[in-house]
Amino acid sequence: MLKKLILLTTLGLVFSLAQAQEPLLLSLKGDLTQGGLVVGQTVKGAKVTFDDTSLEVSPEGYFVFGFHRDMPETAALTVEKGDKKEVQKLFIRKRDYNIERIDGLPPSKVNPMKPEVLKRIREEGALVASARKNSSRDMFFMQDFIWPAKGRLSGFYGSQRVLNGEPKRPHYGVDVAAPTGTEVVAPADGTVRLAYDNMFYSGGTLIIDHGYGVSSTFIHLNSIDVEEGQKVKQGQRIATIGETGRATGPHLDWRINWYTSRLDPQLLVPPFEQEQ
Repeated sequence: MLKKLILLTTLGLVFSLAQAQEPLLLSLKGDLTQGGLVVGQTVKGAKVTFDDTSLEVSPEGYFVFGFHRDMPETAALTVEKGDKKEVQKLFIRKRDYNIERIDGLPPSKVNPMKPEVLKRIREEGALVASARKNSSRDMFFMQDFIWPAKGRLSGFYGSQRVLNGEPKRPHYGVDVAAPTGTEVVAPADGTVRLAYDNMFYSGGTLIIDHGYGVSSTFIHLNSIDVEEGQKVKQGQRIATIGETGRATGPHLDWRINWYTSRLDPQLLVPPFEQEQ
């Protein structure tokens, strides 16, 4: 049971709100920052809205939401029950991302896709979107996540390349570089929603549903050791690292989503222990 009052820390990792007697919003826990995931608790039977999005609330009163990479600096959380209503303004910390600009490239290197390749990319994107939308009422997102692989951090959430002045899609995960065949484990309990051997961009791709819209995606995998619909436990082997798809070397790209909002996995785990 989350406490009714959690003091705000200077790191912004844990925060809460004190209301008058018998508040509707009991607690919030997470990162008030772009890429952050927040878990809250309200009184049973209350309705919760994040900006214009109605949130799913568990029978116990728990709910979850997240801030995408370019989230504005303020948002509103509204809790209602009966004739009572509480509105809390949230202040989201803006982050600085690593932006790499490369000019003078031949046009074919910036947008080289043929129509048949674009068609394949759209079809595979639809599979990924469907897998993330198919979310359970499990509450595994409340676990303390662990790192899914060991190695060396080689890529970070939010970084982006600008090629010939054209911004490309930002990097939405954290990369762990390690030899092909290195074990990948489940960072939290969940249900496998997608296990696909060879997508154009992401190669071997695996998606695990942690409940209420929170999911993990693992890409560039060499092998996948679980099947769609399978339940997995935290720490269980699920795959191995590879360099499939459009990868320049063997590594795991781990991503966290809250439905379509792409979050920063590093905010959910302890400091990374680099392998020498």
